[in-house]
Amino acid sequence: MSETVTTRAVPTTTAAPPALGGLGLFTVLLAAALPLVDFFIVNVALPAIGADLRAGEAMLELVVAGYGVAYAVLLVLGGRLGDLFGRRRLFLGGMAAFGLTSLACGLAPDAWSLVAARVAQGASAAAMLPQVLATIQATTRGARRAKAMSLYGATAGLSMVAGQILGGVLVAADVAGTGWRSVFLVNVPVVVVGLILAVRVMPETRSQHPEPVDGLGTVLLAGSLLTLLAPLTEGRAAGWPLWTWLSLAAFPFAAGAFWAVERRADRSGRTPLVPPSLLALASLRRGLALMVPFSIGFSGFMFVIALALQQGAGLGPVPAGLALAPMAVAFLFVSLAGPRLIARFGTRVVTAGSAVQGVGILLIGLAAWRDWPHLDVGSLLPGAAVAGAGQALQLPNVLRLVMSEVPPARAGVGSGVMVTTQQSSLALGVATLGTLFLTLVPRMGMRDALVTTLLVQLAGIVLTGLLSLRLPRRVS
Repeated sequence: MSETVTTRAVPTTTAAPPALGGLGLFTVLLAAALPLVDFFIVNVALPAIGADLRAGEAMLELVVAGYGVAYAVLLVLGGRLGDLFGRRRLFLGGMAAFGLTSLACGLAPDAWSLVAARVAQGASAAAMLPQVLATIQATTRGARRAKAMSLYGATAGLSMVAGQILGGVLVAADVAGTGWRSVFLVNVPVVVVGLILAVRVMPETRSQHPEPVDGLGTVLLAGSLLTLLAPLTEGRAAGWPLWTWLSLAAFPFAAGAFWAVERRADRSGRTPLVPPSLLALASLRRGLALMVPFSIGFSGFMFVIALALQQGAGLGPVPAGLALAPMAVAFLFVSLAGPRLIARFGTRVVTAGSAVQGVGILLIGLAAWRDWPHLDVGSLLPGAAVAGAGQALQLPNVLRLVMSEVPPARAGVGSGVMVTTQQSSLALGVATLGTLFLTLVPRMGMRDALVTTLLVQLAGIVLTGLLSLRLPRRVS
């Protein structure tokens, strides 16, 4: 049985919400793909970036982490601003800024300029992405919403895999002599098309009774995420200096202060940045709990396999990217069947997906153990395809579940909470599983470090399977 938010009644309006047509849905899904593609597209480009800009390992980690941390820290604020000023307006501004910052990344003359542009690019994505889910939530109902959310989930998962494949192809193609810069410059024409479409077909929506921005909550959330993500992403490369340990020690206090301030604001009748009353929704709360280990494992695997295939197995960027093509193909086709499966079997599909993904990761680990260092598309194909199918049974359905009971008036807040959880977990996966792998390599060798990391990921997959047993049987 689903729960409802009882802390405060949300005023409603009798006016019918503007409809989101097919082309409008395509436009917002295109925007949803861009930030996720850019999170993963740099993985296979890092060696080329390091060689061209003479950037060390710590600087390259900043290229990845700067984007991810800025993105995660500002996502909830982006959702709130969309509620306040109009989601279409924030969408257009965020997308335009994303295009400009992508251009700045592609033209960066040195490593520090690239890091600064990546931070700005992450902030732009945080203004754009929450408006996608909030718009879907506010402009669709019933079966149309279920289909739109399933397509959003499929787009999210496919973007993560396709980003890494596309990165390898672009680096190797060396389009017009741009080399690694093309992985950023490719965003510019896509953004131009997206802006033209959005101006024509994206409806304007906003909360009927928007609340002012929660300034203190925003600062405390940013502090909480930074104290956790910054030391985990930079600690190993920097040699774990004192500031990393002090930052990690400060994290529980920062998180506790954030939660206390948000709960006090919620109880007093104001709308905090992350309303604790919103977490009273069983579907949202349990879906978020499942999303954390799934996203940590997903991003950690993508980062580790890119390093292992290029630095260990000696593959170039194209073969390293194409080794994951079976995962992308399987994800695409299985995710298309997701709505029918979830309608027939309910959330048991998510549990089955965990089991299938676990089998796929075991097959990849077995291939690494047996064939190292001669890994290629053929040896990884069975495991990658099975893992992709399992992921497709989980991610789109969990994303749909999280937003299923969020009231349209709180769509911006709900989408901000969801994508912040997802993005923070993606960044955490690179930091934790990536750090584990790189720490084990000098001690165990590349093959054994890869297999050990995959077994750790498998433990996370088992956890997602157990958590999925607590999901509501049906998704509305």
